[in-house]
Amino acid sequence: MTRPVLHIGNKRYSSWSLRAWLVLRKAGIEFEENMVPLHGDDLRQRLSALSPGHTVPVLEWQGGVFWDSLAIAEWAAEQAPHLWPRDAQQRALARSATARMHSSFMALRGQCSMDLARTPKAIGLKEETRADIATIQALWNDVASMDGPFLFGTYSIADAFFTPVADRFRAYDIPLHASAQAYCDALLSDPDFLDWRKDALVETFPYSEAQ
Repeated sequence: MTRPVLHIGNKRYSSWSLRAWLVLRKAGIEFEENMVPLHGDDLRQRLSALSPGHTVPVLEWQGGVFWDSLAIAEWAAEQAPHLWPRDAQQRALARSATARMHSSFMALRGQCSMDLARTPKAIGLKEETRADIATIQALWNDVASMDGPFLFGTYSIADAFFTPVADRFRAYDIPLHASAQAYCDALLSDPDFLDWRKDALVETFPYSEAQ
């Protein structure tokens, strides 16, 4: 099988690229990686040339192009079913949590953008951001498994999708409940995430909001 190509943005800033990249790593899928620096006057043209979505990540495989992180994750799960829990009810819960992350928490994203190189420092959080933080912790508590450090015991797509959130909590020195902090610690000590973060810390690219 021809290796898929994953087009990603700056590792320091591109949270959606991180999600897709983690999923492919956890799937054990060999893939080529292409960095698309998120800066420059021609950024929109370069993104548009990759896919109709005009964003990263983008996965190219066997002549097809997929440009949404959740679509990429579902494609990977077709190759590696262990990315979702084996139990049908748990699998539905994992998909619910992942979809919630995919479509929600705009206040947190807007005020606390991902920056893997940021020295932890608290900021004055908006009420809407505090509400997002409380909702996320409640969601984690509601679905958390007792069988391992991750939301559903073993690592799943849901964990990949919440990893950038865990780093936002670190970067903005946000106090968490003990169980939420333990979960974040597990996500941020994952070897694949640490590989990504190592690359992010040596990046020198500038950044544009057009990711």
